[in-house]
Amino acid sequence: MFRTHFEAQRPRRGTNTGQEQFAPRPFCASSLEDRMKRLAALSSVVLIAAAEALAQDKQASLSRRIVVSIPDRKLAVLESGNVVKIFPTAVGAPKSPSPAGSYKIVERIPDPTWYGHGQIVPPGKNNPVGTRWIGLSAKGYGIHGTNVPASIGHNASHGCIRMRNKDVEQLFEMVKVGDPVELVGERTPETEQIFGTELVAQVVAAKAGKGE
Repeated sequence: MFRTHFEAQRPRRGTNTGQEQFAPRPFCASSLEDRMKRLAALSSVVLIAAAEALAQDKQASLSRRIVVSIPDRKLAVLESGNVVKIFPTAVGAPKSPSPAGSYKIVERIPDPTWYGHGQIVPPGKNNPVGTRWIGLSAKGYGIHGTNVPASIGHNASHGCIRMRNKDVEQLFEMVKVGDPVELVGERTPETEQIFGTELVAQVVAAKAGKGE
């Protein structure tokens, strides 16, 4: 059957010309508005959750403190007045006592490098400060690990608070810069409540008397 020029160019039913395929679709303002509202609502939820988490962390930090009893040779982490964890420590030797007083944590250094006596000791099993350093506002003093774990429980350090590496690694994750640290030089009602009434020195003397 003969077709006219017009009929040959006319698209058949159910087909699209290139022009129709690329023709602009009508803009739907309500759809875009709905998407924007959903995005705003989701953003609000995320921001609220982040703010709540930050507030909780700040509150925990404000109520957290570290108490070290030099006579007991022990360290306690307290939150809102409750004891969370107690760790054994080594404290300053008689010739280099730990400085009693109230301080704050000023730095946290994982795998520290040790500098002293003209030596530089990189991170590792021979490092005198172990695997973690928690620096205090008392210049030169801190809470740290050790390469001499047998010294824990004794007056053996140069004034710092020594801990077993596994213990200081746990403490490291529990505290933050700004947390208060109290080094208590004498027994007080609070330290007796925290650590008990029997001194470490008394326990050691009793064991020595029994030949243990």
